[in-house]
Amino acid sequence: MSELKYLSGFGSEFSSEDPRRPNALPVGQNNPQICPYGLYAEQLSGTAFTAPRHDNKRSWLYRIRPSVIHKPFKRFDASKYLTHNWDEQEPDPNQSRWLPFDLPPPESRVDFVAGLHTVCGAGDARSRHGIAIHVYLCNASMDKSAFYSSDGDLLIVPQKGKLRITTEFGIMEVAPNEIAVVQLGMRFAVAVEGPTRGYILEVFDGHFKLPDLGPIGANGLANPRDFLTPVARYHDEEIPGFKIINKYQGALFVAEQNHSPFDVVAWHGNYVPYKYDLNRFMVINAVTFDHCDPSIFTVLTCPSTKPGVAIADFVIFPPRWSVQEHTFRPPYYHRNCMSEFMGLILGSYEAKEGGFLPGGASLHSMMTPHGPDDKCFNSASFGELIPQKIAVGTQAFMFESSLSLAITKWGAETCQKLDAKYYECWQKLPKLFSDKIKI
Repeated sequence: MSELKYLSGFGSEFSSEDPRRPNALPVGQNNPQICPYGLYAEQLSGTAFTAPRHDNKRSWLYRIRPSVIHKPFKRFDASKYLTHNWDEQEPDPNQSRWLPFDLPPPESRVDFVAGLHTVCGAGDARSRHGIAIHVYLCNASMDKSAFYSSDGDLLIVPQKGKLRITTEFGIMEVAPNEIAVVQLGMRFAVAVEGPTRGYILEVFDGHFKLPDLGPIGANGLANPRDFLTPVARYHDEEIPGFKIINKYQGALFVAEQNHSPFDVVAWHGNYVPYKYDLNRFMVINAVTFDHCDPSIFTVLTCPSTKPGVAIADFVIFPPRWSVQEHTFRPPYYHRNCMSEFMGLILGSYEAKEGGFLPGGASLHSMMTPHGPDDKCFNSASFGELIPQKIAVGTQAFMFESSLSLAITKWGAETCQKLDAKYYECWQKLPKLFSDKIKI
């Protein structure tokens, strides 16, 4: 198979057609009486028709068959631990940490959809307000099936194993330390090679945007040109019994059709799937003393209706230089009006090098205190403050939300990965108070 190609840019107006069918895009209009090659025109809307132009998201797809050709949807129980029921457990404000989530046993066959497990979330997809945080644990490719969410955008963070994501717009390959976003309503299938694990942030409210840069200026953080969208690549296949799996109001439904849904010969618009390499993030930080707020590490944000408040931010903590003078350099002790869910893609996180492991996670709920463990505190408080390259070989990330998140029964009990001894990492912090001033 030839090397995959992409279009670069974020929020751009793109157009693409499969080179096997040149001039498949209609000229000068979206919906001609007869489309080139006998294709069907179909619009995919990501926002209301009347949304302001700068927020309006839509794409026109020119496909061999319209997506309406399918049999009725029926309930589908392929994913036992996918849920939007935030009342399964009693509320728990304690600091939570999970050891690496178990991969499926080799003798089983679990694809991406069957391997979805909801860890925590808040809100309601029916009212289009809230988020859900899932992990995927799989070892097999999707076969004669495609998946889409009618509830929200999916930000996919691979931790182990590469994903080959076939979408209606084209194909993306996404490896650990890259991310992919498949937006509301877009159909896709995931192929894997062996045991595969990762994290998903699903947002119900709107779409991800690049954060405003403010005093940073025109450049920095995640640059728009580094986001990649696949080019058109169609499949004209008769496939009896092909399954279209729909996540709708937190439940799964399935409909059958007799052809591949990936039959889009050409498309244009600004509502697209995309990927991003986290190595390309341009880090901004303090170069004299004290900390900048962790918001300087924001890759993508889904804003709320309140200025400056996010439904969800995707934040990373990449390799970087630490040079601040007379400063406690690791993350400070903190109580936050936001919820902080963290995961580790690779390496070891500086503030907790012991129990926070790749493929695991932590949740520090709204106003629950958290910060460095005793080992990190001692080394950072009494070590020599020389310039250091920190987080080398590491990539930690955070899903931060203004919503108060509830842990599911699977996250609290069934997965059996919740670390009951997490609180112990702070118990040895010493009392250093003295009647003598130390400067």
